[in-house]
Amino acid sequence: MASTQGAEVLVASNRGPVSYAVGPDGALTSRRGGGGLVSGLSAIGPDTDAVWVCAALGDGDREAVRRADGGLLPEADTGGQRVRMLDIDPETHAEAYNGIANSVLWFVHHMLYQTPLEPVFDAEFREQWEAYREYNRAFAEALAEEAAPDAAVLIQDYHLALAPRMLRQLRPDLRIGHFSHTPWAPPDYFRLLPDDIAAELLSGILGADRAAFLTRRWADAFTACCHAVLGPGIPSGTEIGVHGLGADADFLRERAHRTDVDERMAALRDEIGEGRRTIVRVDRTELSKNIARGLLAYRRLLVDHPEWRERVVHVAFAYPSRQDLAVYRSYTDEVRRIADEINAEFGTPGWTPVLLHVEDDFARSLAAYRLADVALVNPIRDGMNLVAKEVPVVSDAGVALVLSREAGAYEELAEDALTVNPYDIVGTAQALHEALSLPDDERAERSKRLATAATALPPAKWFLDQLNALRD
Repeated sequence: MASTQGAEVLVASNRGPVSYAVGPDGALTSRRGGGGLVSGLSAIGPDTDAVWVCAALGDGDREAVRRADGGLLPEADTGGQRVRMLDIDPETHAEAYNGIANSVLWFVHHMLYQTPLEPVFDAEFREQWEAYREYNRAFAEALAEEAAPDAAVLIQDYHLALAPRMLRQLRPDLRIGHFSHTPWAPPDYFRLLPDDIAAELLSGILGADRAAFLTRRWADAFTACCHAVLGPGIPSGTEIGVHGLGADADFLRERAHRTDVDERMAALRDEIGEGRRTIVRVDRTELSKNIARGLLAYRRLLVDHPEWRERVVHVAFAYPSRQDLAVYRSYTDEVRRIADEINAEFGTPGWTPVLLHVEDDFARSLAAYRLADVALVNPIRDGMNLVAKEVPVVSDAGVALVLSREAGAYEELAEDALTVNPYDIVGTAQALHEALSLPDDERAERSKRLATAATALPPAKWFLDQLNALRD
């Protein structure tokens, strides 16, 4: 059911700005989310008619959709934003989201397959692909219903790669943008996909007037895939753009100095011990984040440079991610195993080498940011990695950044980071040693320059830049 007035600006994403839970008494409670899109939509101002279209992700969300009769959710739940949540069949959503988006497209763009055994594109994959089409079609139809004439539509990420073409066919009057938050695979890897699927994905995004990416590297990879799969040139005339999402400095600095963060800092200091250096990482237990090799590099540091034993602690926050997929559960178990082995091998009664936490706690993450002497950000491949940008912004005394050259943030931060090959355990261990050995004044100066680069395009400006480029 469309809203009564067509929207001038629309955003589409799998996850929306609010989620719901059903209580024992049947009452619905809402919880608002954050992030760049929330900040961006707030930045366009209340006078602009805007609607956010998202998917219902659980039973609470689906009940909220039913109570709203398929229309806009109550603005009291959404912080004043106009949100339409789609009650897509749960099986269709699961096959599209887990079967295709997270188990195929994510693996392709992050180059995660163990190719002797995977991928296998069989009949089950084709059934899941049809669900992915249905999921994208549901978004395209809802956006077509909600949009005013000549409206601007910003479609987000790999979950909705087919929606731009589908929407173009329904509403040729609209100005359509697609933004990819992930890396984009180079042609040789992208062509692991069946030829017809690879062509359909590219053509889907090329249904947009503008396709944008986090870095020039990912934009160039997309263009190269178009040339390799579809032929020379961008056949639709789609404009290719780059918008490198930055950290929200004002929010982070204010939030990092609240009472709950101070309390967690005190608790962390007790765990770390007096006078010790800290190497901090904050990640989801996502395969691409490379947590296991980071721990192995820390172990190598303790072997190669025994002078750091009892003088440094690795604070590793590995928050659960996609635990409904077996490969992610196994990875989380492996991270725990390596951390336990390091503590058993090197730990002493007064020193725990690795402090591993797997319960998500944003205040504790900010506390670790403030305490960090070294931040370890070593993904195998990452669209951007905002942790690399956030730590220098929040750090109290300045932080040295050990950064993978495969993170999108490398494009902006490389000059003042210590760069590593994410597969090189020995090289990463040496970079950790160099980072820990930096003089305090050099570390502080590097950290200031990193913070400046990291905040060049904060979320609100990032969103508005995309919107203005699409309108122009």
